[in-house]
Amino acid sequence: MKRNSLITAVLILMLGIMLGGGIVTHGQDWPIVKDLIASEESLSATPDSPSYQTTAGSTSVNIGPTNIADMVEKVSTAVVNIETKVSVTTNNPFFNDPFYREFFGNSMRPRTQVETGIGTGSIITDTGYILTNYHVVQGADSVSVTLVGSSKSLPAQVVGYDDQLDLAVLKVNAGHKLPYLTLGNSDNTRVGEWVVAIGNPYGLDHTVTAGVISAKERPITIEGRQYKNFIQTDAAINPGNSGGPLLNTRGEVIAINTAVNAEAQGIGFAIPINTAKDVLNQLISKGKVVRPYVGVYLRDLSSEMADYLGAPSTEGALVAEIMSGSPASKAGIRTGDIILEVNGIKIKDATSLTERIGKLKVGQEVKLKILRERKTIDIMVTLEEKP
Repeated sequence: MKRNSLITAVLILMLGIMLGGGIVTHGQDWPIVKDLIASEESLSATPDSPSYQTTAGSTSVNIGPTNIADMVEKVSTAVVNIETKVSVTTNNPFFNDPFYREFFGNSMRPRTQVETGIGTGSIITDTGYILTNYHVVQGADSVSVTLVGSSKSLPAQVVGYDDQLDLAVLKVNAGHKLPYLTLGNSDNTRVGEWVVAIGNPYGLDHTVTAGVISAKERPITIEGRQYKNFIQTDAAINPGNSGGPLLNTRGEVIAINTAVNAEAQGIGFAIPINTAKDVLNQLISKGKVVRPYVGVYLRDLSSEMADYLGAPSTEGALVAEIMSGSPASKAGIRTGDIILEVNGIKIKDATSLTERIGKLKVGQEVKLKILRERKTIDIMVTLEEKP
């Protein structure tokens, strides 16, 4: 309809010109033609057009980031390929049997073969420190790193690792300063923000994928490790991406790619970079993370258990078991105690108690408020290094 109206308006315009007159409506020249042309232009715009925009309120917003290619070009030289080798010996269960050994001879002897693994790492200093996942290098006999633009790999030393957080720091000596990535602030990231993953999935060097942050603080369990605050993303993450950076559109590392849900598409998980920052100095200087501990196994309080123990609510952490020789054992904490406060700060559940203790230091004396036999008591505990 609008196209037919445009043709009609043009014909009227030409007729007016032929008659020597002008088309004037309310004192403005050609407003009908201008409005129709504008309408036709707006209809011809498509999502694929460079100028396509969507309007949120009164503000025009571009669909998707436009600087990913430029950002990747600047930071990709600080992302490295990690290769590991481990010797695996296979034993034949019949080798110790004299009859079979006599019959088959040397073919029954144990055999050793070398298995190769791959992963990704982020250079975090110009002196060659590299951040990756611990499971990438765990149990490796040798670790090597290949820099962008180099055909030769460099031997890498595992400086430190933390099995609990699945993080490791490597060190290479390149003989010159290296490009490195800036560590961002994962606490400031928001669900829906664009992110980019760079890695070596299935050995495909420097593969770039993009997506958004799907969720934050995801609790998941991977090979017995329990994590409480993973970042979930729909940027494609595959085997070989492990240890690689998850970047914001400014090129800052906001997380370390760690795992993927093999049963679903577009569900990957990454360790927030702020979690890594908390332990980086210890990994580099000490080779491990020193954590304080009390030495108790904890449970959350159910309503039934709270009523039975005379607790006023389900807040607090129930002591289910005490480790022998632990700080808790030395301080006189008992099974069935409910820990309500740490240094005057209320405890909501077992997780909040663990997190609170984790922020304290080895050797520090803390005051625990405990509910025991329907009475509250204070117990002083000196924290020790977690074995």
